[in-house]
Amino acid sequence: MRVNRILLSSALVVVALVVQVSVLARLHLPGAVPDLMLLTVLGLALVYGHVGGALIGFGAGLLADLAPPADHAAGRYALVLCLIGYLAGLVKPETGQLKSATGPMVVVVAAALGSTLLYAGVGALVGDTAARHVGLGSLLFTAALYDLLLAPFVVPGVMALARRAENDPLAEAGSAAKATDISSGWLSGGTGLNIGSQRNKLRVKAARARMARAGRIKGVKRL
Repeated sequence: MRVNRILLSSALVVVALVVQVSVLARLHLPGAVPDLMLLTVLGLALVYGHVGGALIGFGAGLLADLAPPADHAAGRYALVLCLIGYLAGLVKPETGQLKSATGPMVVVVAAALGSTLLYAGVGALVGDTAARHVGLGSLLFTAALYDLLLAPFVVPGVMALARRAENDPLAEAGSAAKATDISSGWLSGGTGLNIGSQRNKLRVKAARARMARAGRIKGVKRL
């Protein structure tokens, strides 16, 4: 990953984690907690693609696993966000621009449901049965609802920052094309091609001069 991607992703993940722990987790909403970390990873994955999404998701999840007051095994949320970031990056728009908000909203709902199921599934494998006591159906519904309501305020902003920090490929292509035009103009304007044509002209003039000289010599001999 590029340095600007790493710096921006790290800053956004840290801010999301602080807000998640200090604000959203203390709202005591029924069911699940709005997952700002998930939405941040989704926004970055939709710009950076599946590889960047997987790396960012793993780093963000591992940071959330280690940050207090985490009460689960380290690496559990890292695995969930790594998979979610990879899958979200697969639906990255080819042009980098979203034509409508329908696609990202579908991705948010699918990611909220998928992350909740994956987190509960991994917890069941390690003996964590908290999801059963709370109710998996209630967790799925509230997670999708909260993340869907929060997504319009988070995902577009994260994507806009990621695009701004990213080097514009169109500008790079334009500068490369401009450089090609300049180089071709430079060659045809004063050096390579003109030099070659001038040499050809000099050769033709020299040949004509030799022919004219030979003709004069023959005329002198005849006289």
